[in-house]
Amino acid sequence: MALHFNRDEYALREARTIEAMRARKLDAMLLFAQDSMYWLTGYDTFGFCFFQCLVLKADGSKALLTRSADLRQAQRTSIIEDIRIWIDRGEASPVLQLKDLLFEMELLGCRLGIETDTQGLTARNGRLIDDNLATFADLVEASDLVPHLRAIKSPAEIVYVREAARLADLAYEAGIAEIRPGADEGRILAAMQGAIFEGGGDYPGNEFIIGSGPDALLCRYKSGRRKLSERDQITLEFAGVYRHYHVALMRTVCVGEPTERHRDLHEAALAALKTVEAEMRPGRTFGDVFEAHARVFDERGLIEHRLNACGYSLGARFTPSWMDWPMFYKGNAAVIVPNMVLFAHMILMDSETGTAMCLGRSYLTTDGDPEPLSTAPLDLVARS
Repeated sequence: MALHFNRDEYALREARTIEAMRARKLDAMLLFAQDSMYWLTGYDTFGFCFFQCLVLKADGSKALLTRSADLRQAQRTSIIEDIRIWIDRGEASPVLQLKDLLFEMELLGCRLGIETDTQGLTARNGRLIDDNLATFADLVEASDLVPHLRAIKSPAEIVYVREAARLADLAYEAGIAEIRPGADEGRILAAMQGAIFEGGGDYPGNEFIIGSGPDALLCRYKSGRRKLSERDQITLEFAGVYRHYHVALMRTVCVGEPTERHRDLHEAALAALKTVEAEMRPGRTFGDVFEAHARVFDERGLIEHRLNACGYSLGARFTPSWMDWPMFYKGNAAVIVPNMVLFAHMILMDSETGTAMCLGRSYLTTDGDPEPLSTAPLDLVARS
């Protein structure tokens, strides 16, 4: 078996999950999030683009319903022993086969937590579950149950987090080495992703963000490449990934001499990041961190150029996003505790002057000050 953690680690995670289930008086969980399945059992697949469900009972018994293509995937990568296959045929619904499984597991008529806030359960399949199961069981929304547990990393997970951080630094160094006038974005991207693969890392939960010139002001990946001009800017947002654990970095790099606007925005971004670090301590909330970031920018007259969020938790995530719960935004009452992995990004996009300036890195929370996970400097970088 290709397990990334020992069985004691999985047993501890299962015990924590069952304790949380019992606190909510749940007889079982219907798990559709791939992140939950991976964290609890090691099950590693992108087969969640089809219907699959891991049923976990409060007594610890569990069964996976999936397609035949994922049978060996589950056998090879997970601790799941009871694997059921739903059959692709005509108009047959896998939900009816899930209903049969629940009957066999003596769960019909019980109180079942269900994960609906996930790409692993489409709206169509969710409606089928409501139509076919709601009258036979008490379905309780519980999408937050496992993410709350996953947010706090175990010592074994932190080992992988630190390896992801090392890979992120290697990717950053590889990308910076390629940035110069005339450089092709494709070559920069290939160098960064190649460094992670060569270092033993994985594909990220979403595409690396790379954009130069006007596209440096974008916060999402877009198709198409360009070559850097003699005087230019390029924004990079990426993550080192190891065993699906992510550690993100973000930078805007100047090509040629930085403009005065670049320098001013970098000074503001650095000040905001340092202020955020001071708030990223146990007992403070994710909303407190956002307010610290906003206060620095707003006092400098940059409210129109900042975003309404400034980061999020990281962990073992699957496509389409490496972002995890919770996020730094106004009024978020989620409390920071030790052993969270948090990415703080100070993003400024001045559309009037066409200037981008982004500065971000990931941290491990502790009993006191957060520990930066990257060794990359925070200075304004200019390449020529």
